[in-house]
Amino acid sequence: MLERIHSPADVKRLSRAELVELAAELRRVIIQTVSRRAGHLAPNLGVVELTLALHRVFDSPRDKLIWDVGHQSYPHKLLTGRYERFDTLRSYGGIAGYPCRAESDHDPFGTCHGSTSISAALGFAVARDLEGQSHHVVAVIGDGALTGGLAFEGLNNVGEIGTRLIVILNDNEWSISPNVGAIARYLTKLTTSRVYRAFERDVYELLGKLPSLGRRVQRLAHRIKEGLANLVVPGVLFEELGLKYFGPIDGHDLAVLEETLSDLRRFEGPVLLHVVTKKGKGYAPAEQDAGTFHGVGTFDPETGATSKGGKKTYTQVFGEAAIEIAEKLDHVVAVTAAMTDNTGLKGFSKKFPHRFFDVGMAEEHGVTFSAGLAAAGMIPLTTIYSTFIQRAIDQIIHDVAVQDLHVVFCLDRGGLVGEDGAPQHGAFDITFMRMIPGLVVMAPKNGEELRDMLWTAVHHRGGPISVRYPRANIPEEALPAREPRLIPIGQSEQLRAGGDVALLALGTMVLPALQAAETLQSEGISATVVNARFASPLDERAILGLARSVGRLITVEENVPMGGFGSAVHELLDRHGLSTTPLFRIALPELFVPHGKRDELLQKVGLDAPGIARQALEWVRVSQRQYT
Repeated sequence: MLERIHSPADVKRLSRAELVELAAELRRVIIQTVSRRAGHLAPNLGVVELTLALHRVFDSPRDKLIWDVGHQSYPHKLLTGRYERFDTLRSYGGIAGYPCRAESDHDPFGTCHGSTSISAALGFAVARDLEGQSHHVVAVIGDGALTGGLAFEGLNNVGEIGTRLIVILNDNEWSISPNVGAIARYLTKLTTSRVYRAFERDVYELLGKLPSLGRRVQRLAHRIKEGLANLVVPGVLFEELGLKYFGPIDGHDLAVLEETLSDLRRFEGPVLLHVVTKKGKGYAPAEQDAGTFHGVGTFDPETGATSKGGKKTYTQVFGEAAIEIAEKLDHVVAVTAAMTDNTGLKGFSKKFPHRFFDVGMAEEHGVTFSAGLAAAGMIPLTTIYSTFIQRAIDQIIHDVAVQDLHVVFCLDRGGLVGEDGAPQHGAFDITFMRMIPGLVVMAPKNGEELRDMLWTAVHHRGGPISVRYPRANIPEEALPAREPRLIPIGQSEQLRAGGDVALLALGTMVLPALQAAETLQSEGISATVVNARFASPLDERAILGLARSVGRLITVEENVPMGGFGSAVHELLDRHGLSTTPLFRIALPELFVPHGKRDELLQKVGLDAPGIARQALEWVRVSQRQYT
């Protein structure tokens, strides 16, 4: 059927039986595609009926549908003219795994980070009002994204402005299933009807006209209504914020969804519809293990068996090291922001449940919470993706660094993350962490060094410290069986000696820099290779020594060039009167890198071994001509 669906208009023409068939086909296509391409499976399977109902009731792209995070957008993409390209999902040059404005008019707002939909939707609604237009704006937010403070900031402003807006809370975790039945369905149908709304308004106005007691009676009636409503539904919070609350309703009952959404179209103010869905709906492995199948790698669609890699990932090494450290140091705790599994902390959470804290999709709170823990004598391993720690820069500066608190920032997915694309690449953390006074910034060259850096970090006595590592396999076949070692803060490691140029590489770029040095050697250029280890503080003695002895420096990092490791080296040379030393910086390009496989993207941006060797060779030859 999807071959016949070129736009939402085609969905509106289908019969009820055809819609059931289409829902099943949507799930089959999503399962088959994600099994090959990887991606977010369980959340998308859970919103199939909701997506169909939205496109039956509303008129996208005139009406604006804003999906929070974007983990729920695959059915939407399939119904908005992207079926023929869906097999390119998350591949280089293919369609994105998230809503993308450049991809379709049906994606009015690009989403990838959580808790943004309500604020963005309110912006669309206010712009609509200012321009005198009449279309609808709908924000779909999951209960996970609703744990983020930005969502509540948006809700607060929605209630204050009071404009026409529909917020759909897609609830696939809260244990309120007993409420999703005949009574709740009847109450929602009753309270969304025109007759009930007119009756409620008339009675309220009549009570207000009663002499002397009118306003008091109004307030009493409102409290009674709140109390009765909450015997059945948890709506007081949203009502107090100024949104009319309806639900919960069954998010897999297409007829009820259509009827309710059609009724809500008539409301003049902001409303919130509470929809209960099941993650992984229609695919048994995902229903039984929604955590694994939330964001999953390739898998066998028949059995649900996920693919196993041969080598450990940096994330796995981190998780094992965190447990090892916590066994030795009982004041070490772990903090993450709705990423227990994906940051490698699942084992820690089971072994040390009272020392593990998942704060929800609330990175700002997570950092300040960690600051409080540190101020009280704990050592928090605050484990957040590089791209998400960006949301908490203010808290890192004012709550942690200004107070010189010992928080260990474990920044997973530093650098290019691959198929998740531009919004989730960890391209900026070296820059913004390095700029903060007193904050130590480390990056390991392999799994063994990651373990040593974590051990170093928890024993650090000088305030905040960070370790960034990639979404990738470690280069070792196996980690050596030894105790972790302390690394002197700010000390680099020379791995190879040469007299023509020095390659100063950080973290993931060390091994390709070594390989590039071999290529340079075959071209008659002798290269020193240094594992810098630290972007802050720098190994000043080593770098200044190489500037004076070798005379040509190349920095290599998986970060934007502005303010990164290369900038730090340039600033060091300038401070010591060596600004004329030839320096070439190899880094990520000054653009948002699209999605694709990580190795493919590194090759595209010139950060694989051949790319580093090619750029280094061209620059050395030019500099040799200029300085001889």
